[in-house]
Amino acid sequence: MKSSYSSKVKFAARRPLRDVVSKKVGCATAEYNMIEDGDRILVAVSGGKDSLVLLKLLSDRRAFVPIDYSLVAVHVELSHQKTDKDRLKEFFQKQECEFHFRKLVLRKDTGRRNTPCFWCSWNRRKVLFESAKELRCNKIALGHNKDDIVQTVLMNLLFEGQISAMVPRQEMFKGKIVIIRPLAYVQEEEIQALAQEEKLPVCCAACPNSQTSKRALVAKFINELSDISPGVKTNIFQSIRRVKKDYLL
Repeated sequence: MKSSYSSKVKFAARRPLRDVVSKKVGCATAEYNMIEDGDRILVAVSGGKDSLVLLKLLSDRRAFVPIDYSLVAVHVELSHQKTDKDRLKEFFQKQECEFHFRKLVLRKDTGRRNTPCFWCSWNRRKVLFESAKELRCNKIALGHNKDDIVQTVLMNLLFEGQISAMVPRQEMFKGKIVIIRPLAYVQEEEIQALAQEEKLPVCCAACPNSQTSKRALVAKFINELSDISPGVKTNIFQSIRRVKKDYLL
């Protein structure tokens, strides 16, 4: 029995990271019914590691999953971020998917709801919705991962005073557009490692507010806790599924 268990562990250790991550994507898409026959999915590709890994995995999985779907890559170029379009174009062509480039010019505003982060996020999402309609896509795939979801739970609790999360599947406009997050079960470190292993063309400059945002602060806090208790991220992730309503006000 012991030798059998040992061989299984060695086999698991040799399993390619690509397969491990792809399986997690498969579990998430199946559990939340993210992808169905005939779907035309707009994949938001910023040029960062998350979106590149997302597009590659969704493209690769078309070869063996029993679902017929098509992919449309859309890159929204922000005025403060310069990306190498030629490298992205070459990557899109390798994935054998349709692709489009869009431009979003940022502007300065004042007021709580018009901070750079809010304005940028809101308008980028608007461009994606408009592009989905124009390109006849019924779903939009975003590269948010498990770490993003965990951070969002704490951000909403600490800064908004509410208990909520970033859901893996979300219907918008009465179901006309569905947002999906196939990387919901994949950790940031797995994505980083896979992007390096696959030599993906990460070519997106970092947001100027990325190191000073509330999300960065919460991410640092969670990582510090994880050094003490490795299960912290998973515990926060699972907590949204284990709400004890009898103990809420």
